Amino acid sequence: MTDATKAIARDQGPRYPPGDLAIWIFILAELAVFGAFFSAYAFTRMNQVALFNEYQQHLDLQAGLINTLALITSSYFVVRAVAAIRDNDGRRCVRWLLGALAMGVLFLVVKATEYAHHFAQGVSLSTNTFYMFYLSLTFFHFMHVILGMVILAAVALKARRGGYSAEEHTGVETGASYWHMVDLVWLILFPLVYVMR
Repeated sequence: MTDATKAIARDQGPRYPPGDLAIWIFILAELAVFGAFFSAYAFTRMNQVALFNEYQQHLDLQAGLINTLALITSSYFVVRAVAAIRDNDGRRCVRWLLGALAMGVLFLVVKATEYAHHFAQGVSLSTNTFYMFYLSLTFFHFMHVILGMVILAAVALKARRGGYSAEEHTGVETGASYWHMVDLVWLILFPLVYVMR
């Protein structure tokens, strides 16, 4: 790429939506699935308010708050990683991505600890309607966190090898977009399942 082309790319600024168009189609499909899940949860809750309120009290609100802070922090780290690669600083981009991955690991450990506690008490999908939704929704999200971490790890590896630059960093923006979707879903899921009475 010539210096003139680089200057034009910088002047044009970031593209919207950032990343690959295919990831946005995937994100919209995922949000539609989560939206259907959330609607089913809300509708069922309206018809079984007492049961949902009773069993919500058995959830670990502190663990949910820790996970919320972990994902918000990870999103900030991902934003910084994108800013770093736009400044053509691949090493700093990798460091921010590793920080985001560390927050993802924290989320998984806390959530796995919650699951272990519930399973030790004999909770399962068939315990009652609330636990069926709680386990289904949170585990579905848990798997998305794992997928997001795999994507971020692949992006970090490519960035470490010099695969991105200020002129071409679509992969970083694509991974960041997916990660932000995972965080957004949690920011809806957490109050809906843990807090709302």
